[in-house]
Amino acid sequence: MKRGRLPLTALRSFETAGRHLSFSRAAEELYV
Repeated sequence: MKRGRLPLTALRSFETAGRHLSFSRAAEELYV
């Protein structure tokens, strides 16, 4: 079974949330 690659936008969102320790702050930074 072939695994798909994770979209870079998802990786960027996850990294930003980890850096801020908050999905709300990550959303502010990413303008979501």
